[in-house]
Amino acid sequence: MMTDSDNPLAASAEQRSGNAAEPMLADRLARAITLAGPIPLSQFMAAANAHYYATRDPLGARGDFTTAPEISQMFGELIGLWLADLWDRAGRPASRYVELGPGRGTLAADALRAMAKAGLEPGVDLVETSPTLRAAQAERVPHAEWHLDLIGLPEDMPLLVVANEFFDALPIRQLVATGNGWRERLVACQDTLFLPIAGDRSFDMIIPRHLLHAEPGSILETSPASVAVLRGLAQRLLAQGGAALIVDYGYEGPAIGDTFQAVRGHQYANPFDQPGEADLTAHVDFATLKEAAEAEGLVVHGPVTQGAFLRALGIEARTEALAKAAPERAEALAADRDRLVGDAAMGELFKVIALTAPGWPVPAGFE
Repeated sequence: MMTDSDNPLAASAEQRSGNAAEPMLADRLARAITLAGPIPLSQFMAAANAHYYATRDPLGARGDFTTAPEISQMFGELIGLWLADLWDRAGRPASRYVELGPGRGTLAADALRAMAKAGLEPGVDLVETSPTLRAAQAERVPHAEWHLDLIGLPEDMPLLVVANEFFDALPIRQLVATGNGWRERLVACQDTLFLPIAGDRSFDMIIPRHLLHAEPGSILETSPASVAVLRGLAQRLLAQGGAALIVDYGYEGPAIGDTFQAVRGHQYANPFDQPGEADLTAHVDFATLKEAAEAEGLVVHGPVTQGAFLRALGIEARTEALAKAAPERAEALAADRDRLVGDAAMGELFKVIALTAPGWPVPAGFE
């Protein structure tokens, strides 16, 4: 069962009030574990990320990480044109632009500017729980409406949804193979030193048959929170029409591997050290998202790599056009393009899937 603590779309009390999180999250978590025992990794991750995002702008050189929209305007512009093309071929219905976890609002601003040039000027809905990031988004997209979760979104028209590096921050559960079968990975603590341990309860009954006898120490990850968000989004698209574009780093599972990680100051860190002071993420299982969307009745396109997707949308031509207008930036523009599409950079690791309501056209880049 997924609780509010497992679901970043359900804001914590500190986020709903707009107050800064208490500074000693580690002490609060340690106290809770001492009193009630080890907690699931999903609960640890959700609490840490709720504190983290509520108390800072994590993006850019002064932050902890950089996302594709912050690398180049081309990323948001191409997504905006992708949405406008799909909307045009769907008959130009009145629509709303929705972004899940919109960061500073950079992607939304770039996409909306490109959409407007193509004749699409939708209302804007941003799903964001962090007061710090909402303030940054308001500077770039001042006419937006904000929501804590999917429930507040308009229900009377198609939705054009974008989720870039959103699902990777949703809480995961980890199952670990032991000599006595598969167990859930829990988080214990000694003082404020947090460490993963194997629980007592058996999970053999939910392990795929071909992974059941994996080597002890093997890790299998699941994300009930991601499936819940995906299903809620799918139900909206089925009822209202529209499409969603999901971009994130990930794989097609289920597969063995520990992808739980922390990033702080643009460097990898120990994810169990100083909870709430680093960005905790895990690679996205695109096969599970695809299966959940199809089970709800959506049409799923992809996944394809980010590199292939952006090339299909014309990033090479866009780079040349921008370089022609500003020759002094040609080298920097080419470097930004290569960072977005290069196999050794983001091009291969990042995947893209599109979800469309039945009857909507096949999106560009997935033909």
